[in-house]
Parts: sequence; C-alpha cells; structure tokens
Amino acid sequence: MRSALIEVGEGGLLETLRQFLRELLEKGLVDALLIPVELPSGDNVVQTLVTNADKLEAANPLAPVLPVNSARIVSTMTKVAASQKKIGVVLRPCELRAVVELVKLKQISLQGLVLIGIDCFGTYSINDYGKLVEENQSPGQRALDLVKDGKEDSFLREACQVCEYPFPMEADIIIGLIGLDLDKGIFIEAATEEGEKIVEALELKEGDDSAKRQAAIDKLVSERVQKRDELFERTGKEVQGWESLIPTFSRCINCHNCRDVCPICYCRECLFDSPTFEWGADKYLDWASRKDALRMPTDTVLFHLTRLNHMASSCVGCGLCQEACPNEVPVFSIFRLVGDRVQKVFDYVPGRSLEEELPMATFKEEELQEVGYE
Repeated sequence: MRSALIEVGEGGLLETLRQFLRELLEKGLVDALLIPVELPSGDNVVQTLVTNADKLEAANPLAPVLPVNSARIVSTMTKVAASQKKIGVVLRPCELRAVVELVKLKQISLQGLVLIGIDCFGTYSINDYGKLVEENQSPGQRALDLVKDGKEDSFLREACQVCEYPFPMEADIIIGLIGLDLDKGIFIEAATEEGEKIVEALELKEGDDSAKRQAAIDKLVSERVQKRDELFERTGKEVQGWESLIPTFSRCINCHNCRDVCPICYCRECLFDSPTFEWGADKYLDWASRKDALRMPTDTVLFHLTRLNHMASSCVGCGLCQEACPNEVPVFSIFRLVGDRVQKVFDYVPGRSLEEELPMATFKEEELQEVGYE
C-alpha cells in the first residue's frame, strides 16, 4: 500500500495535521469529518461533525483527552441508516477497535465511512486536562514534550499506561506519529484501497518511515505490557474470591455510568433498567429478615458480573468505565483483567480484524476441548 511523508510546516505539528484534514474536505475526498474540536475555554474537546473546512481551526486530534469513545457516536450516526456521502472519522486506536467490534455486532455500518486512525501516546482524565489548562499549560504540548524526551507521563490515565495497542488497526488511512521526529514530519499510510485512492488524490510526497515507527512501537508496547502484567497481578490478588469481590464493589451506587459510557454496551433496554429488578417494600423486608441485614442498593455485584459476561470478549480497554464512576470503583482494572483472560482463551484481539468472528457468538466444534467432554 502507498505511504507518504508530510513535512511539518512553520505552524507546527497540529497546524500541519489540520491542513491535511482541510484538504480532505476542500478536494471533496470526504463530505464531512468527525473530529475532536477544542471548546472555546480550551479545557476539553468535543467530537464535532464538520462539513466546512474553515471550521477546522480549532480541530485537535492530538489533544490528550478522551471525553467519549467515538465508536458510540459512529453507532448513533449509522445504526439506523448509513449515509450515501463520505464521512471521514478520526479515531484513536481504542475507538477504532470499538468500531470494528460494533460492526460485528451490527451496531455500525461502514458504508460511506473513511476510517482515519491516528497513533496515540495516551490521554489524561478530563479533570487533569482541565487543571493543566487552568495552570496555563498546554496539555498537548506537555504530552509531546515528554514523548520527545523519552519520559514517562504520570498524568496518563491508568488505561493508557497499560495499553498495548497504541497504533491503529483496520483503518483506511493511518496517521503515524510514534517514533518520528515530530518537528519534521508525519507518516501517512494507506491501509486499504479506499485509503490509497485518497492518499493518491492528495498528491503527497512518497516516503516510508514504517520501520522506524515500528521499532518505536515495539519498545513502547514492551514497556506497557510489563505495566499491564503488574496491574493484572495486583488486581487479581485484590479481587480473589467473593470475600474480596463484594467489598470491592461496595462503593457502587447502581448509577450505571460505566455501562452508559462503554462503547461495547449497546442494548437499547438493559435488563437492569427493566421491571425485572423492581420490587415492593415487603420483598426487601423479606430478604432483610432472612439475612438480618440487607445492603442497599441491591444487585450491584450482579450488575457488574452480568456486564462482564456480556462484553468481556470485546472489551477494548479504553478505561472510560472507570473515568465515569463517581466513587472510584476499580471497574477498568477488573474488566481489563477478565477481558484479557477471556480473549486469550479464544486467541482473540478485539478490533484486530473485521474478518475474525466474535468468539462468544460463533460455535466451533473443536473449540475448548480441554474443558468439555470428549
């Protein structure tokens, strides 16, 4: 596939990226772009559907913050009816992987979509991002400076610190940043025929920094896998057995925020919002009489275990579940640990390929022989 290099202009890396995106609109290669745009206050970004290239002056795909996993937005836009026009969607790797999973779950149509994946150095929590802005720091520049200096960024969310997939998979166009001298150039790769047509139409200077980028990715992944394994070991000990699991979820207030931000939870009507879990006062009193005491609200552990059962094989580890929890329940750590174990059983990486079938939705006669009957 075709690869190219874009020289970073006097306006810097961000302005160079914006110009690349402007040309997609100005040359009619896409009719719209879904992209993070900075709020006027500068303390957050919001995903915005842009049709006029002049409106990209505040676009910032480098902003190290992830207020929402954009796969949910893409699902909202395409689930009912796909567009006949072309929509370019700029996505971080975890968002892109979630898109792939939702396509398999028939919650996203790829018709008319141009998937533009961008390397990700990690993101901050919304609060930390806002604090840096209040302190007159540029979060994006801070993140890039630390990357250039090879220093660890303590502000990164836990999910990003242990993410072993900081690079796009299944994109039409890949914007490569990892391992490059970002004062000089950006690596662009067309990964599909659709991407090849677009890159060719842009008449970009041909070049290939893939080997340099891959070496840097391998190094970064190695460091993050080590941290991930440390997290898994620590979490495994903390939630071993019911006597540990119940206290861990004791701070849960049944707000269901973790479910609402999860890109993989897509049911229009959740069992836990249905009359199934609506009881009269006497029922609660009956349970309390049997146990002498009944913790309220009820069914918090059941809620999390049910969610784990439903989405563990497709968890992309974006970590927004934990960000959304008002009581700092370690939802991400637990779900990531369980998800990893389930995915390894089936040799499945969520979002790796559109061709890989969902393990929990596909029966294979030879599968799991070691736990079944011969």
